[in-house]
Amino acid sequence: MRRTRPRLRADTAAREAGRGSKQRLNPLTPCGSTARQVPVSAPSHRSEDQPLRSRYRVDNVPAKLRIPFLVYGYVLGGLWLTWILLLRLTLRIRVRGAENVPNGSNFILCQWHETGLLAIETWAPRLPSYLRQQPHAWIVQSDWYTKPVWIVLSFVGVDRLVSASKGNGRIGAAEEIVSYLKKGYSTFVTPDGPKGPARTLKKGVLHMAAQSGVPILPVRISANRCYRTDSWDRKMQPLPFSTIDVEVGAPISVTTNNFDESIGALTEALG
Repeated sequence: MRRTRPRLRADTAAREAGRGSKQRLNPLTPCGSTARQVPVSAPSHRSEDQPLRSRYRVDNVPAKLRIPFLVYGYVLGGLWLTWILLLRLTLRIRVRGAENVPNGSNFILCQWHETGLLAIETWAPRLPSYLRQQPHAWIVQSDWYTKPVWIVLSFVGVDRLVSASKGNGRIGAAEEIVSYLKKGYSTFVTPDGPKGPARTLKKGVLHMAAQSGVPILPVRISANRCYRTDSWDRKMQPLPFSTIDVEVGAPISVTTNNFDESIGALTEALG
């Protein structure tokens, strides 16, 4: 008995090992058959399998795709600009609080993400004079399909477009924007973006203001007739012959001493 037990154990172990190897080699093994099965690990081809939507950015499109990419960007960007110019002929725009814009100094424009599209189409074809006292540098999503947005913003009058993927993601982009703010540039921030939750203030804009010493300029924009998209923020698209109301609030200066109080003040100002 002493001699057979090790053999039985060895045979059992061999059979178990054989079963395990068969399970690992069989790609058709049902996923719910046993809890001890070792799933087949497919070889990683992340670069090849990664969707085109997330693989390329506006600054890394390969040479073989560059011409179609530029055609796509300029055609859609041109169509969007044409729509904006035609739309502007029908819009009635009322501005209140333009006197709150700091005279001769830069600022951080701040409004909810749902009104970002409404703002661009309200301010086109060029940023209004009360916002153009200083050059502008904005953070922009850098996925390849956002190229039309880059073209439209450049046309509207944004002097520097900073890729959201620069450096360490949005952190690196925010640091670059702070450096631009210290040089006298203004910027535009949606504090609940880029993915929400909607109308929930994130502290990034407050940190930018505190580090740069540049005040935040809260802006409310509304339209009496608009279409809301099915996105997370229910973005507002104004309809022809709408009345657009733009309300510029008083500047909010943020320091380390009033940081917490500034959260409530900015949330209230944005509405």
